[in-house]
Amino acid sequence: MDIKEIQSLIKFVAKSGASEVKLEMEDIKITIRTGSSDSSTPETTIVQQIPVAQAPTAAAPVAQAPAAAPESAAPASSDSKKADDDSKYITVKSPIIGTFYRKPSPDKPPFVEVGSTIKQGDVLCVIEAMKLFNDIESEVSGKIVKILVDDSSPVEFDQPLFLVDPS
Repeated sequence: MDIKEIQSLIKFVAKSGASEVKLEMEDIKITIRTGSSDSSTPETTIVQQIPVAQAPTAAAPVAQAPAAAPESAAPASSDSKKADDDSKYITVKSPIIGTFYRKPSPDKPPFVEVGSTIKQGDVLCVIEAMKLFNDIESEVSGKIVKILVDDSSPVEFDQPLFLVDPS
């Protein structure tokens, strides 16, 4: 289900007059709540992605965390030699739109650092979306090569978060 289909569903539910609709599919769970018949109550949509076994290049499902590292502040290099080097790595991408956090709470250490060895299912970060904190789990095993996002930064759907060396 893509964003256009979700938006169409929201419009349909709003027009139908239903106060709440829940939809569960294999890889996604959606709850749409609308206010009563008066237009002063805004509609609320909750979308939660459920973990699904996918190819190793896919991002993990739900997650959140806070904190920043100097490595993550470096912008992507336009140097073609570096781009060739990055091609051997797996990119972990954000499965949702929200705020990226590297730590479970401000007083805790980051989930992972550059050089950390990870395995499938390890929590890499959290992403806060609509006051919900979603753990982003690794779908691959390997070593964190680069953290591509600053702590407490907004992230978009499918935005690269980490580079992982699967070897």
